[in-house]
Amino acid sequence: MFPERLRALRRGQNITLKALADALNQHLTSNEKANTPSQIGNWERGIRTPSYIEARKLAEYFDVSLDYLTGKSDQNDYDLGKLFLSGKELSFNHTVLTSQDRYEIFQLIDGYLHGRQKRRDTERFYATQEELDLDL
Repeated sequence: MFPERLRALRRGQNITLKALADALNQHLTSNEKANTPSQIGNWERGIRTPSYIEARKLAEYFDVSLDYLTGKSDQNDYDLGKLFLSGKELSFNHTVLTSQDRYEIFQLIDGYLHGRQKRRDTERFYATQEELDLDL
């Protein structure tokens, strides 16, 4: 399950093996070895298995849980509120969202969800009203 999920995450974001290796190598400590594209390719083919530290770096990079990455969980939940307020770069249809865009989209979603509850309350009110028979 891990190889398929890793490959899907990487390809889904159009990231090359080299770009992923470079991203994982950005915060190496003095006793860590650098990741290589061929090493990540071996993980994706199931030839090798990454260490816990490498798997955790992958999960953090793709912003998924280790449970999702390893196949323990079929669902990876995202809280859009946290995502919009995070420092992570977000894009929509290949357009990078500015901090102002993110804030406004957050407000739109928040307003929609609050309005949805009010609409439901109104629908329930009218659904419980009796109809008047005006044909006397």
